[in-house]
Amino acid sequence: MKLTRLSAKQALWLLIPTLIAIDACKESDTKDSAPDGTMAVVEDIAEPTSEEDFAARGEYLVNIMGCADCHTPKKMSERGPVLDMDKYMMGFDGTQSLPPVPDNVPIGPWVLFTGDLMAAVGPWGTSYAGNLTPDATGIGTWDLDQFSKALREGKFKGIDESRPIMPPMPVEAYRFLNDDDVEAIFTYLKSLKPIENVVPGFQPPTASM
Repeated sequence: MKLTRLSAKQALWLLIPTLIAIDACKESDTKDSAPDGTMAVVEDIAEPTSEEDFAARGEYLVNIMGCADCHTPKKMSERGPVLDMDKYMMGFDGTQSLPPVPDNVPIGPWVLFTGDLMAAVGPWGTSYAGNLTPDATGIGTWDLDQFSKALREGKFKGIDESRPIMPPMPVEAYRFLNDDDVEAIFTYLKSLKPIENVVPGFQPPTASM
């Protein structure tokens, strides 16, 4: 094969496009295209490190996961039922009784919820939303390992030998949470106002169900 010797000038002209391409690649590594066609800088997302960071992240996760929808009693407003923030995350009110289940609704093909979403009746039995405040009647005595087992493995009170947590708790979805997310949620819940409230225990299905 015959090699052609390039002059310094020819080599420079070949090198210039390569340098431009390398510079363009460096720019694209640090910027993304915005909807208007401009270049927007992508900021690094810092991992939570302090307790305050974990609590803030946990509050965000609790909100987008809809935890309060089932674990917080409701009160009526002009726009319908809203969360009663004085009872935030206290679970089903242990001083209240469950409304009677209608006789004409067959449990099995149907699942029933109370109007405030705090209790559910289905083929598994009757389940009540738990107290997630840091009171002793809630998660006040739990450690992170217990909380993780309850949230991701569906173990009642996070105890290995305990029964499963019953529907409608979406354990199948929550099992994908990573360790940092679980710790963040736990840290946030531990920062809430403790509320004493003994939630009724799970009731297995009766013969009529």
